[in-house]
Amino acid sequence: MNWDARYSEPGYAYGTAPNDFLREMAGRIPPGPVLCLAEGEGRNAVFLAELGHAVTAVDASAVGLAKAATLARARAVGLETVHADLADFTIKEGVWAGIVAVFAHVPPSLRAPMHSAVVKGLRPGGAYLLEAYT
Repeated sequence: MNWDARYSEPGYAYGTAPNDFLREMAGRIPPGPVLCLAEGEGRNAVFLAELGHAVTAVDASAVGLAKAATLARARAVGLETVHADLADFTIKEGVWAGIVAVFAHVPPSLRAPMHSAVVKGLRPGGAYLLEAYT
């Protein structure tokens, strides 16, 4: 999928409201910084920022991240964006109160290393919210 092309279309591909699962589970993320993997156009990251988290959104699409930044400005919240492919992105260890991956489609060869990095990236008591297809 060419995500830059997808996100270049008018409007927001998945809307601006957060994912239902994330909205339902967000209260389980303790206070502190949150990392959103494969964040796309920012709907989930901005929602978490509105809840008071310092959020870093990572995505391979610069177009999607530009829309995420626009949405954050429109909602008057801070948002750090990082343009990176998850295959090349290093999750800092012991930093994150929460890590969120909503439909972060990664190839099978990347799944185990990424999930291991997520566990190491969480602070004690941190939460990993993952929604994916089986």
